Amino acid sequence: MTRKIFFYLFAAVILYTSWLMLLLSLPYTSFDRYVDFLMTKQLVYHIRHWRISFYVHVFTSVIVLVTGLLQFSMYLLKKFPGLHRRSGKLYALVILAFSGPSGLIMGCYANGGVPARISFVILASLWLVTTFLGWRYAMQRNWKQHTAMMIRSYALTLSAISLRFFAFLIGTFHPPIHPVEAYILISWMSWTLNLVIAEVIIRRGMGYLNDSFPAVRPSLQNDHLPQ
Repeated sequence: MTRKIFFYLFAAVILYTSWLMLLLSLPYTSFDRYVDFLMTKQLVYHIRHWRISFYVHVFTSVIVLVTGLLQFSMYLLKKFPGLHRRSGKLYALVILAFSGPSGLIMGCYANGGVPARISFVILASLWLVTTFLGWRYAMQRNWKQHTAMMIRSYALTLSAISLRFFAFLIGTFHPPIHPVEAYILISWMSWTLNLVIAEVIIRRGMGYLNDSFPAVRPSLQNDHLPQ
């Protein structure tokens, strides 16, 4: 019961923040270079691959947030496995083909100088790797490794939210730190803390998977049966 309540609260927060992300992305549909965040990117806006990457990244953010969330509903997994598979494929496809590569390109031009750029490049690289491995383990029917890797992948997906949350905290409490240093700090905290939480969940909160998934693929189990 506690796990269900936690999931519902978590889902409510993610859905609400996804709605806010959608509202934040709407002004960019005008493709005006002088809108919100783009005001800080005037020196690179003329670079075509950066500009394309920015719009791709912005317009796919809500998709990965929502489809990723659906992967962690045990109710959907058991009652509607087809929806679980289709949403998982869409999640992986969007990240591997669009959000991840665009994030990697944007990371190379990130505000905050080299330290922030290194952070965002590592973030995008880990995002691509964990998502690919999560998809690969699913194809191999290695459900425990698949789930663990998807938890890591989604933790990195949520860095889009945690980055804005930390920026909000700094903007609200005004700590005695230079804006550039604050942005560098946020760029690292936005995903490293998420990964720490993900590892805690994987190591301490996945015991229920023992009863939900086989330890190895069914095909491997059958290989050891008498013929």
